Amino acid sequence: MATKSVFKQIFRDHWEGFRDQNSGYQGEYYDKVIKKMLGCGDPVNGFMAYRCLHCGELKKVPFSCKSSFCLSCAKIYTERWVEYISKALFKGMKYRHVVLTVPEELRKWFYKEEELLSELMKVGHEFYEDAVSYWLKRGVEVGCAVVLQTAGRSGNYNPHLHIICTSGGMVEDGSWRGFGYIDYKILHRKWQYHLLGMLKEQVKTQEMKDAVDRCWKKYPLGLVAYIEKGEVPEGGKGLAHYLAKYVVSPPISLKRIISYDGKKVRYWYKDHTTEMRVEEEVDAKVFIGRMVQHILPKGFQRIRYYGLHATCRATKIREELMVLLEDEGSEECRDTYMVTGNGYRNRIRESFGIDPLICGRCGEEMELEGIWHPQYGWIIDNWNSFFTEEVMVNDYG
Repeated sequence: MATKSVFKQIFRDHWEGFRDQNSGYQGEYYDKVIKKMLGCGDPVNGFMAYRCLHCGELKKVPFSCKSSFCLSCAKIYTERWVEYISKALFKGMKYRHVVLTVPEELRKWFYKEEELLSELMKVGHEFYEDAVSYWLKRGVEVGCAVVLQTAGRSGNYNPHLHIICTSGGMVEDGSWRGFGYIDYKILHRKWQYHLLGMLKEQVKTQEMKDAVDRCWKKYPLGLVAYIEKGEVPEGGKGLAHYLAKYVVSPPISLKRIISYDGKKVRYWYKDHTTEMRVEEEVDAKVFIGRMVQHILPKGFQRIRYYGLHATCRATKIREELMVLLEDEGSEECRDTYMVTGNGYRNRIRESFGIDPLICGRCGEEMELEGIWHPQYGWIIDNWNSFFTEEVMVNDYG
């Protein structure tokens, strides 16, 4: 397994060369994303300072970038996502995890026309509501949290959706209709109908029309729409943790990078069809290209809420569902489960079993001395009340 620094080293060595050869990545936005990742953990980009008041020992904790593109921050990014999504889910609600794929011959349009990614997320919700209504034989309104992923197992561009959706829907009269089973054939064909219809409507070219026609003929049984089998945790009881491994993983993990010799990168992935380990060695610039193609457009919302989960309706619907679920005898709906942020100290405790704010010299607990930001200077500055200016100059320069 590669060290944490190898991913950054690949970009330090070859990012400028890659960018100069690929005009699509020459904008300021991509430079900023890469710079943020490379500067993660460097004190020059800001830090928190802790001081032991017993012996004077100083500890600097550099800021992390908390970016989904930074492999070092993958755990932090996941924790933030878990906290965020768990607050949005309805407590006591049974959810489904649905995965929607795009045929390989259609993926290039999503890469070339990024606005189609928003349409893809929207049509994912429309598909699910249509499929559930068809299965229940009456119109229902469902709730969906739609998450976009673009990375395939090998790092290729493979846009697909993970949908966290209610296992049923609300009928016009305000009652709730759930389901325990839904026919896969319906999902496959409904997804084909909605996806191909959206592309034909959004991209009005002969090339797209021909591609859509070919897909109708090539996939007579519909497109892949996979609903997770077995029990899925209820909302507010671990569902966010359950889904995190699926929906917030970076394009590649450190454990999959085997080696880097300055020119070539060797990594492995598990083949989707054979489930066998496959190793691949590519030029460093090719590797960078496979990674940066998954940087989403500036301001793009990777998680979007629709139907009962739409931001403008969620609070009112949450109150109505509390009553409905209590009427059905759900004890879970009365829970107030919430995932909270851990912060630097608790993350280290949980990961390594040590307290990072216990002084390594004398064993006393350290105190926050200040927070320094490269643009704003000292945001919090307690050192004047602790130590002399001479001590501080020696420590900070």
